[in-house]
Amino acid sequence: MATASHAADDCLVRLSNVNFAYDRRPVLSGINMEIPRGKVVAIMGSSGCGKTTTLRLIGGQLKPVSGEVWVNGQLVNDLGADALYALRRRMGMLFQFGALFTDMSVYENVAFQMREHTDLPEDLIRDLVMMKLHSVGLRGAHDLMPAELSGGMARRVALARAIALDPLLIMYDEPFAGLDPISLAVVGDLIRRLNDALGASSIIVTHDVQESLKIVDYVYFVSAGKIVAEGTPAQIKASTTPYVHQFIWGEADGPVAFHYPAHAYADEIMNQPMRAAGGRHA
Repeated sequence: MATASHAADDCLVRLSNVNFAYDRRPVLSGINMEIPRGKVVAIMGSSGCGKTTTLRLIGGQLKPVSGEVWVNGQLVNDLGADALYALRRRMGMLFQFGALFTDMSVYENVAFQMREHTDLPEDLIRDLVMMKLHSVGLRGAHDLMPAELSGGMARRVALARAIALDPLLIMYDEPFAGLDPISLAVVGDLIRRLNDALGASSIIVTHDVQESLKIVDYVYFVSAGKIVAEGTPAQIKASTTPYVHQFIWGEADGPVAFHYPAHAYADEIMNQPMRAAGGRHA
């Protein structure tokens, strides 16, 4: 099993010249990325650019066509099943829209990982579950079922589940999607505070520019499978890269065009065939 000589350095996750494709369709090309220990890093870009694929490579669900994915000094794409399973125990994941187990209570959702991955006695599991729920403000909701939760509450329960085993690395796939402004601000604040309290590293895949830039330390912008810009929130806001500027400020037109490619509108109107009867356009 390969281990990196830089296992003890300040970088928890490192992607080195990573390329990935689904069959013959390229998704990521020459990706180089570093996630420092103790930091919150965002990966931004339009839909389909390879953001979630990057998370799957880090978690070992996918293997790169070429390049290396290192997590905590271990080469993920070279790990066997047992070693990969052990590494994943040190990762937490918050899926898009929470993905709670719908037939389990809030308490059972958070306890699930503790029962699956540890031999802790049930009384200690209860103490830990209530502590995790208290940290996200939902200790009093432990008996509720997911169907009884608001969207913001469900996302907070999912966050409590993601940190159940005090992971080294927490990954978030669109954690702000579908939330109202109050819930969005609460979840954003929790991501930052829990990361700092645990001494963990966090990777946030997101489209929510303004909330993310409030809480992250660094940003990678991905377009068409390549990193087109990176920097601190202040550097990203000041970027003159056309795609980044359009994305940050929500402009309707730019490198990502409003109109789908087509022939000149005037030409299509003038050359449109006429109906034989009535003189109307076909």
